[in-house]
Amino acid sequence: MQRLEFTPDRDSELFAAVPARAAVFVLRSADDSAEPYISKTSHLRRRLQRLLGASEGQSRKLNLRDRVRSVEWTATGSDFEASFLLYQTLRREFPKTYDKRLRLRFAPLVKLILDNAYPRATVTSRIASLKSNAQYFGPFATRLAAEKFCNDALDLFKMRRCTFDLNPDPAFPGCIYSEMKMCLAPCFKGCSDEDYAAEVARVQQFFLSGGQSLVRETELQRDEASTNLDFEGAAALHARLEKVKAAASQLRQIARRLNELDGVMVQPSAEPESVALFEIVGGRICDPVPLVVGKQTEAAQLVSKPLSMESRITQALATAEPPKLHGALEWMEHLALLKRWYFRTVKVGELFLTDSSGELPMRRVVRGISRVFRGEKPAGDLSETAGDYWKFRAGEAGIRGS
Repeated sequence: MQRLEFTPDRDSELFAAVPARAAVFVLRSADDSAEPYISKTSHLRRRLQRLLGASEGQSRKLNLRDRVRSVEWTATGSDFEASFLLYQTLRREFPKTYDKRLRLRFAPLVKLILDNAYPRATVTSRIASLKSNAQYFGPFATRLAAEKFCNDALDLFKMRRCTFDLNPDPAFPGCIYSEMKMCLAPCFKGCSDEDYAAEVARVQQFFLSGGQSLVRETELQRDEASTNLDFEGAAALHARLEKVKAAASQLRQIARRLNELDGVMVQPSAEPESVALFEIVGGRICDPVPLVVGKQTEAAQLVSKPLSMESRITQALATAEPPKLHGALEWMEHLALLKRWYFRTVKVGELFLTDSSGELPMRRVVRGISRVFRGEKPAGDLSETAGDYWKFRAGEAGIRGS
């Protein structure tokens, strides 16, 4: 962050010194007890001229010319970088009120509650605790999308839907789900605890594999029924398979278990001949690291041992420090920023997530860096690349199942 002193009688010097580009800036008063003015802008010089320039007559526009004594700013290369930097600055300057200033909408998640004696799944936008055994899957674009996926997924299993703690009693009448044979009914001992735990494990594997575990299981059952000439059973299993695939197709690439939400986001950089790499670790956003990709790279490699782009990307990401979260709230805020960018209709930059082995698709990352540096549009919808990840997970499910 750069800093300059401001005096009204020498305002032209400040306006000439600040860049005419996007930035996050802080205006501070001579009074240490006064709150700073913090914002982001796509044109810093023009914004400061409006806020600190001499006012002409009476005007209702905000003018801080007589109050500001210093200006701090950091140039940004993209709207995502500006939003992330603004979030960090507001959190530092206003630790008690920054959330009201940002108005972040937390990302909807599917929560698998494993701490309960009889686990269940629900939709939430709150992470209860970093120490909880619950597993969170997401983020989803809207709460409606999360609820639809959760309901469609649970229709394929017999895990309970009720929200209260169970005290199994054979005299309990049960609910409509048990009457429709859509629940194992642990509430009145309709199943053993072992059978219910096995069903919960199947639901958990469905979420972890993006639905591919159940797709594989149903395909095997259908093929077996067809081999045994049970064509009616095979037709019923084929119809069930279509429902499973329809539920799984609702998952976008970014929707996975939060602890496995790892990857790298490529954004334009404020540095010349560079792009900015934001490493994503468990849904948490690391500070950006620059990667020089323009003519400066060519000149540097003439005087030193040339490195492949994959090696240079790995070296750059190795310098990124994972953020140290102070609580679940900060994790939710990072997810909110990530979700807001990802689900935009038109966005700048590209996101590449790791596969199940934790490896980045380096070839695609290199091509993505080239597109972002040249200002080109992504090759396709980011959700199209989700198949590679779930293909790996399906393979793992098959290995475990065998």
